[in-house]
Amino acid sequence: MDTTDAADLATRPAAKSTRTVRVLQPNGWPMPKGYANGMAADGRIVVTGGVIGWDNEERLASGFVAQVQQALRNIAAILTEGGAQPEHLVRLTWYVVDIDEYLANLKELGQVYREIFGSHYPAMALVQVVRLVEREARVEIEATAVVPR
Repeated sequence: MDTTDAADLATRPAAKSTRTVRVLQPNGWPMPKGYANGMAADGRIVVTGGVIGWDNEERLASGFVAQVQQALRNIAAILTEGGAQPEHLVRLTWYVVDIDEYLANLKELGQVYREIFGSHYPAMALVQVVRLVEREARVEIEATAVVPR
C-alpha cells in the first residue's frame, strides 16, 4: 500500500505553454531521464491507438529508428488533428519486438524524439512483445494527451 499523500509529491510544470499538465516527482526520488514517473492533467483527453512507423500509403520505414521516427510523426499528426500539441502528452506506451534493439539505439532515439516532441517527456512504459499485428513493424506506440479546457 502506498502511504505517500499528495502533500509529499513534488510537482513541476511539464511545459511552459500550459499549467494544466504537471509532472509528478515524489520527494527524494531520482529524476528520470527521458520520461516522467507520473503526470497530472485537467482537460480534454486525446488518445491514439497503437501507431506504427508507416507513411500514408502504409509503407513501413526501413529499420528500427526510422520506424520510431515515423511513428512519432504519425502521433504528432493525430495530436494535431485532435487539437493537441506534444506538450499535452501525458503518457506514451511503447511496444517493441526487441528490447535490445531499443537499448542499442537510445542516443538516436533521443535525438528523433526531441526533433518531433521537443524536451517534453510524459510518463512512459516500454514493453517487449512477441510480435505486432503488422509483421514487419518493429515498434508500436500508444499516446494519451490532455488538452487544456
